[in-house]
Amino acid sequence: MILLSLTVNILVLLPVCLGMLANASWVVASYGEVTAGSRILLAIYLTILIASVFFLFQRDPKLVLCLLSLQIIYKLLTPVIVGTLANPVVISNVVIAILHSMTVYSIYREMGMKIEGD
Repeated sequence: MILLSLTVNILVLLPVCLGMLANASWVVASYGEVTAGSRILLAIYLTILIASVFFLFQRDPKLVLCLLSLQIIYKLLTPVIVGTLANPVVISNVVIAILHSMTVYSIYREMGMKIEGD
């Protein structure tokens, strides 16, 4: 599951980051015009991309757990903050959050950690 989540991060973030850097029309349609805020988001995306590539080669479940947990939180906050599920970025965030939640659960299980209700 770790490999799957990291691979999804890379496969999604690589074209998104490149599109944001190039100010591609599909990026403008999904994220809006280039602003300081969108560049800050790009910095966050690049950080997640770099960490995901690093963790592919240096798989420390505790570090991956931290990365994916933060992603789950921000991705699930997205529809609340944006106020809709109709945006393609919001939809993909929710789907990826579900995948990462399954990975986080599997990491907890592998590490023998207790989860409430288990």
